[in-house]
Amino acid sequence: MLAIVEVGGKQYLVKEGDTIRVEKIKGDIGSDFTINNVLFLKNDGDISLGRPYLKDAKVLCKISNQIREKKIKVFFYHAKTTHKRMLGHRQPKTILKVEKIELGGQYGS
Repeated sequence: MLAIVEVGGKQYLVKEGDTIRVEKIKGDIGSDFTINNVLFLKNDGDISLGRPYLKDAKVLCKISNQIREKKIKVFFYHAKTTHKRMLGHRQPKTILKVEKIELGGQYGS
């Protein structure tokens, strides 16, 4: 069973057992998280398409970890002046483990 879900303004293609990195979600490590914004679902050749979301579909996940991404450097420079500025940024992320994909009370296989 495959699903396309929307979390944090981004779309992810997931199946049971996958691990995805999403924008920071409040919650403790090991707690459950439900994704209700399911855009697309494929189960044994049957395709369900939401407009924009499927009403009875949800993806059950568990929060595996709360991390910060690798630091990126941001450099500001203005030509013909002495203005230079170097900044760094580390984006917080949440790692989710997809446990079940559910459609209308039926569990995916």
